[in-house]
Amino acid sequence: MALLPPSTNADYRSSPASAWFLGLAAVLTLAPGLIHSFAPDGGMVSIARLDVGDRAALVRSVFAWEGATQIAFGLGMLAVALRYRPLVPLFLSLVIVERGLMSLQAWVLQPAAHHPPEHYASPVTVAVALLFLALSLRAREV
Repeated sequence: MALLPPSTNADYRSSPASAWFLGLAAVLTLAPGLIHSFAPDGGMVSIARLDVGDRAALVRSVFAWEGATQIAFGLGMLAVALRYRPLVPLFLSLVIVERGLMSLQAWVLQPAAHHPPEHYASPVTVAVALLFLALSLRAREV
């Protein structure tokens, strides 16, 4: 038995652009995941410019934990974009849920005076992912 089953891309009848967008979203999820997991400060000061005070070790461990989930989700998105395209609408929906919740938390439920770059990128990602989700739900004319 192989780790991955055969590709199902031949069964995908929707917009190839949606699969390509999911692939881009995967890379843009994997990159911060790798930074959060392996950069010396996890990006908390060097990128997010967070003032962590005497809690640097705690914040670094939370960043590493988030990085691990980003790596796992990013690898799943990449597998779908490259080999299992009939799942593109499902994974775009997951991106919308994830980024929508991140946006809601950052701007409404737990707003802070400081907003790291991801707070600005998440609402934009939701809007663009909604567009590609709509495209992925329409059958392509042959």
